[in-house]
Amino acid sequence: MKTQFFHFAKVVEFLSLLGCKFFPNLTSKIFYKIVHMRLVAFAFVFISAVSCDAEAQQKSTITESDSLKVVKTDEEWKTQLSNEAYKVTREKGTERAFTGAYWDLKKAGDYNCVCCDNFLFSSETKFDSGTGWPSFYDCEKGNVLEVEDRSYGMVRTEVVCAKCDAHLGHLFDDGPKPSGMRYCINSVALKFIPNKH
Repeated sequence: MKTQFFHFAKVVEFLSLLGCKFFPNLTSKIFYKIVHMRLVAFAFVFISAVSCDAEAQQKSTITESDSLKVVKTDEEWKTQLSNEAYKVTREKGTERAFTGAYWDLKKAGDYNCVCCDNFLFSSETKFDSGTGWPSFYDCEKGNVLEVEDRSYGMVRTEVVCAKCDAHLGHLFDDGPKPSGMRYCINSVALKFIPNKH
């Protein structure tokens, strides 16, 4: 910022000298004030324009991001989902281990969000963790978000659907290579789409 002011002062000084040369009837001090006022006005307009443009871009980005979200009322979710799916995805519940539909599923396909059909996991990253919940060592980047969870006196990493904020499960660092991570997911939060061939 200091450098910018230094350059600004130099420009004013230079223009003042030119003014004295080409307009000898004007004193240097008067011309300096005229140039200074013009430059200040120009700088104010320029900064205002840049600020407005940046604000407009930020609003546009937020609007675009929000437009991708699936937002429904509790009543709408209850109508769409089963009781257990609603409890897990909208109220951050947990299904009992070894009871879900997908914990031992070995078919090839995609695992989407049960609430909004957002693609979350591929069967290629699924592995048998022995926990009784579907486990994956990777997710579809950008479609799954990580959120700090401090419930039950613990600090864990919750994973949610980026499109509708559905609770999916939790992320742990005891998974296999190459990531070393374990996405421990509730079956009821998923919808399996088998490969066509």
